[in-house]
Amino acid sequence: MTMPNFLIIGAGKSGTTSLYHYLRQHPEVYMSPVKEPKFFAVEGKELDFRGPNDDMSMNRGSVTSIEAYRDLFRGVTDEKAIGEASPLYLHSPEAPSRIKHYIPEARLIAILRDPVQRAYSSFLQRVQKGQEPLRDFAEALREEENRMRDNWAPRWYSKRIGFYYAHLRRYYDLFEGDRIRVYLNEDLKADPVCIARDVFRFLEVDDTFMPDISLRYNVSGVPRSAALQTFLSKPNPAKDVLKLFLSEKLRQRIAVSLENRNIAGPPPPLDPGVRKELVDLYREDILNLEKLIGRDLSGWLE
Repeated sequence: MTMPNFLIIGAGKSGTTSLYHYLRQHPEVYMSPVKEPKFFAVEGKELDFRGPNDDMSMNRGSVTSIEAYRDLFRGVTDEKAIGEASPLYLHSPEAPSRIKHYIPEARLIAILRDPVQRAYSSFLQRVQKGQEPLRDFAEALREEENRMRDNWAPRWYSKRIGFYYAHLRRYYDLFEGDRIRVYLNEDLKADPVCIARDVFRFLEVDDTFMPDISLRYNVSGVPRSAALQTFLSKPNPAKDVLKLFLSEKLRQRIAVSLENRNIAGPPPPLDPGVRKELVDLYREDILNLEKLIGRDLSGWLE
């Protein structure tokens, strides 16, 4: 049975969804129809996460058996590059060794974003989707340990996710450096076509292919209509009916377009005091990350 030969491993809220859709357009690339199977982080586990929406997004939304995981790739024909995108892999302690076991020659792609902005963006998205019970970012950060204790899913661990050096080090310890490609969210936003084509070269597929970059994915902001946001974010019988008449690709375009149009404006700015506290928390990790990936990350320390 077919297995992927490359993985987008994270980080969440850094551009992984956009890259997934760019890759999905390429005729020589097969992407799992389930964007985030999470298999290598949850293999064999009976999931019982208890945070808001965790039952849908994690307990029932994860692939825990190798048979079900392989089944995601049954549609592969003659594509050269076969992949999926599960941001949970970046900060999962178990994922690197499981990936090495099942796909020893895997190519791994990471997109990293200023960890403070990433954490704030993740919080805002949870608020936007009606999942975050708190409205103050600093308070949500203080609650992180309690949420871990109460078995909320890893996506709620905003601070822990941002220690990129510690997370990536586990991958570099198991895989050769030329099997890992790390990009910055700033690069993807500045020139998405350039980054997409570099990824195509990394995957050894036609790098002259031009992806459609017109849609923006997972945009954070204040919704105009809470009712529309709830409809788009949660299961609904009306959406099940649409599946009978519209292709998955068209449904996705409509949903993303509606979600973007429903953004009334930019989110409130991050409190400078909270930013300073988080920068101090991440400082050593960021300095080590600079050396690991050979990039200037001084902007993240401001």
